[in-house]
Amino acid sequence: MSDSRSSRRGSQPTRGAKVNLGPDNRTSMVRTAVAALLVLAGIAWLVVYVTVAGPDGDGKSLTWMGDLGRWNYLIGFGLLFVGLAVAAHPSTPLGRGRGVVVGMLGCFLIGLIWIVTYYVIGSEADVPLLTDLSQYNLVVGIGFMAVGFVYATHWE
Repeated sequence: MSDSRSSRRGSQPTRGAKVNLGPDNRTSMVRTAVAALLVLAGIAWLVVYVTVAGPDGDGKSLTWMGDLGRWNYLIGFGLLFVGLAVAAHPSTPLGRGRGVVVGMLGCFLIGLIWIVTYYVIGSEADVPLLTDLSQYNLVVGIGFMAVGFVYATHWE
């Protein structure tokens, strides 16, 4: 009796076996645009602070930004990290397929390069962002690696 059951199972194709565990494969342009805008806003915030209103600035332009002090780094890198994390969603190009691997390895490598560059250059060279952050460079490098782990959770 068991032989007839197994032969029936093997001979008939299973119907309805297609299982879609993830969301549909359409790209969300809104989520992609929000992620790109957050990343660009973070980079722009850091560039404006370091070049115009930063600790090496004259203190006359963008005084409201200069008054924030080191909080500007938190705002800039926070926007950058949140934008990268939003881009890890499966409805964005970086959130599925090979994009996940690119995002994950990219964030891991950027974090590693950031930390190694800080240790090699140290406080001897006059690199504006690295010397201003001092030991907080470790937090920035680990932050990039943390975003890499966000991508790693979406890897299939």
